[in-house]
Amino acid sequence: MTVRTGRDERVVDLTEPAAEFVAGHGDGLLSVFVPHATAGVAILELGAGSDDDLLAALADLLPADDRWRHAHGSRGHGRSHVMPAIIPPSLTVPVLDGRLALGTWQSVALVDLNVDNLERTVRFSFLRG
Repeated sequence: MTVRTGRDERVVDLTEPAAEFVAGHGDGLLSVFVPHATAGVAILELGAGSDDDLLAALADLLPADDRWRHAHGSRGHGRSHVMPAIIPPSLTVPVLDGRLALGTWQSVALVDLNVDNLERTVRFSFLRG
């Protein structure tokens, strides 16, 4: 799927499209992968401020300033290339009876600090178990 992230740092909820992808597939594992050097996927609570807290924590940990050797693009672009070492570009979610086996407050999210790219690709794959 293609996700339009725009020119702002974003945390985008992928839970609903992920749930639709696995619906009716029985038990197994969902793999979520973003084929980008500057984006990642995470499981966290969304909508209660945690997404903004994550972006704030990443801004503290990876400031958008001129310290980065990888310096093309917008100011601080090099931090976007470091972020996938902290928030990896893939994750796996158990699926039981065609439903994501997430906890009550868990969501699947795309994390994108790269304001130079307007769109991201997200790949879902399912392994029957």
